[in-house]
Amino acid sequence: MKLSTLAVALVVLAGAALVGSPPAEAAPHAAPHVASLAAGNQPFASYWHPSTILNWDPATDPDAAFNRSRVPLQPRVQNPALKANANARAGEGRIASLAAFAPTSGNPSAGALDENYYAFGYWQYIDTLVFWGGSASEGLILAPNPTVIDAAHRNGVKVYGTVFFPPTAYGGQLQWVRDFVVKSGSSYPVADKMNQVAQYYGFDGWFINQETGGGDATLATSIRSFMTYARPFPTQFMWYDSMVESGSVSWQDALNSSNDSFLQEGSTRVSDSMFLNFNWGSSLPSSASYATGIGRSPYDLYAGIDTEANGYNSSVSWGNLFPAGAAHTTSLGIYRPEWTWKSSTGRADFMTRDARYWVGANNDPSNTTTSSAWKGLANYVAESTPVTKLPFTTSFNTGQGTSYAVDGVPVSTGGWNNLALQDVLPTYRWLVSSTGSKLTPSLDFADAYNGGTSLLISGTLNATNTIRLYESQLPVSAATKLALTVKTPAAGATNLSAAVAFTDAPTTFVTLPLGSTSGTGWETRVLDLSGYAGKAIAQLGLSASGSVANYSIRVGQLSVYDATTTPSAPTAVTVTGTTDVSTTSKTLRLSWSGTAARYNVYRRNPDSTRTYLGGTGNDVYFVPRLDRVGTETTTTIEVEAVSPTLGRSAPATTTVSWTGTPTASNLALNRPATGSASCNSAESPAKAVNGSVTGGNSDKFCSLASGTKWLEVDLGTSRSLTQFVVRHAGAGGESTTWNTKAFTIQTRASTSDPWSTAVTVTANTASVSTHPVTVSARYVRLNVTTPTQNTDPAARIYEFEAWGT
Repeated sequence: MKLSTLAVALVVLAGAALVGSPPAEAAPHAAPHVASLAAGNQPFASYWHPSTILNWDPATDPDAAFNRSRVPLQPRVQNPALKANANARAGEGRIASLAAFAPTSGNPSAGALDENYYAFGYWQYIDTLVFWGGSASEGLILAPNPTVIDAAHRNGVKVYGTVFFPPTAYGGQLQWVRDFVVKSGSSYPVADKMNQVAQYYGFDGWFINQETGGGDATLATSIRSFMTYARPFPTQFMWYDSMVESGSVSWQDALNSSNDSFLQEGSTRVSDSMFLNFNWGSSLPSSASYATGIGRSPYDLYAGIDTEANGYNSSVSWGNLFPAGAAHTTSLGIYRPEWTWKSSTGRADFMTRDARYWVGANNDPSNTTTSSAWKGLANYVAESTPVTKLPFTTSFNTGQGTSYAVDGVPVSTGGWNNLALQDVLPTYRWLVSSTGSKLTPSLDFADAYNGGTSLLISGTLNATNTIRLYESQLPVSAATKLALTVKTPAAGATNLSAAVAFTDAPTTFVTLPLGSTSGTGWETRVLDLSGYAGKAIAQLGLSASGSVANYSIRVGQLSVYDATTTPSAPTAVTVTGTTDVSTTSKTLRLSWSGTAARYNVYRRNPDSTRTYLGGTGNDVYFVPRLDRVGTETTTTIEVEAVSPTLGRSAPATTTVSWTGTPTASNLALNRPATGSASCNSAESPAKAVNGSVTGGNSDKFCSLASGTKWLEVDLGTSRSLTQFVVRHAGAGGESTTWNTKAFTIQTRASTSDPWSTAVTVTANTASVSTHPVTVSARYVRLNVTTPTQNTDPAARIYEFEAWGT
């Protein structure tokens, strides 16, 4: 019997049991969450076995409230006249993305203090996101976390959880399948509970992958009856081409008489769609015809392609799926597109790979000409947009970054990710037209107005450039305004206009000049659209004109609205639990009451400044790290409501108490870390401050960057330091010949201060090196000049510790 790629990859992802291992039933949903009963601990996305999901109750699950998405599925539109690529087709084949954001048991509910994350942003090309996971050893049923649901729904994309029954060789047990379809009277309790989970958490359906062998026709019939029973529920199902009607597991790579009843049984709609296994090839048209013959759309079939190992180097029979000049044959199911992140060396490399994957090698969805067989998905499928109602506001925030800004003021530093905070990103990335040199737009992390990113436009300006950003369908009234917030490197002419096209002439832009700036800070220009009342905006863009050799301008925010709003402040802000990490650090769970679109959470510092702790659309939040400043005995926590136009309420407050005298601890532990280019995405700077050296060879920061490799940690505030500890390759179980030989450690109190060298080492051989110091600093930096004892060029740092109070 063959094992499908889906099964094997899930086992690898989740670390499930292999052949000869004992049964994995001993790890049900309840066990991993026992620690959460210590109320300040990190909440994670939920996962279960069929028998344990029956015990789930949001009233008793301490993590349940943290896993709710409050963002409803937004409507979206697709205008064929505005598609970027002439070859792309609208209203035909859809795209489902099966993406794993983390192992089954490791999906935080509210992001993390690490920029290294699959911050997917090409939602305009997909219709469904399957939150991939599940394993015998952790749980077979995985609900998506709310950050992914928030981002997807904001873009009009449905989200499915995953149900995975693994082959017996990988820990699967046929009893789990039988438990799944147990009937009680006329109902299926697991189906009822799965619907309750989806409705409470706010997602749309389930992907069912049944690959456990040994079944029979009776069991197969029970599974179909299970899905048919659930048809009246809002919850949808996507079925994987694995089990057939006889009950055996036999991948058909097609829709045929052996598996069609899992999609449609006579006049009964059994599942909403089917994911066809990967080897469909030239048989795909017959599957499409078969679907039509049983009364289903061929676009309910998702022809699977496997990109986990090779990404855009994968071989795909594009001509059978999306024939040139003809209607799409079926829809497309993409297995593991997060290869773009997994294979990258860091955020910049990930964004380059992701762009090539989705819009092609030219970073231009209108021009997918390439010698590569992979032209990008924009070559086949027209963009969709959720920008259909006012107000619409974007700060071009990708949902990750190295700092966070609010109204142009940096309020935290260090890496972070939280897709719940991701804005609707530009529909077209990138479409620039010019009779001269084309400017280059990019999502840039060096500066931001709200969030971690801004839109940077740069290059040689020698002719008018029109930059199409958003497809839309926004009504204009006598009160409608368009606001743009920009920053220029010097005071003077912006050479920039807003470019607006209306639905009566959707490809013709009206330009509205922004004028000049008075300085080098962020400035907002509000443009009156009342003269276009009664029309609807079809496109939003920018137009740059004039002659500037080195043109550069940042756009921090774009907003179209009838009125700005200030939300009501939240009430009843409460610390529902704390966990002391040390005498100087703790984690928090917070709750409050309110109905705002979003909330910002801060701490008030002793000097009256504020530090941003995070944001959410929920009415609960987990603070992954609150640090004590000096000998303070209490810390004030502030929560402010944020409106859709990013107006903010007065803060509501609560306090957290500190006890005892601060003692020396590792102040770098789990702090925001950045560094030179990583060897791969799994060996990021965050691994050097996670407090562990025992997680295997990837439990380290590894860098192959040319020249000096570096690792920098932000301690949050200035701290008194007594020693540094560096744990090199040998501490993690690797060869001691890879221990770092020569390095320096530098410190500084603020980003405006010069670096001061506190430690210099030229001939280290130890696996763990300790370096006493007496210094105060907020930022600490390890510079590796000779990475190993031999000629190996990679720096391997398992932990970088900064001890003090």
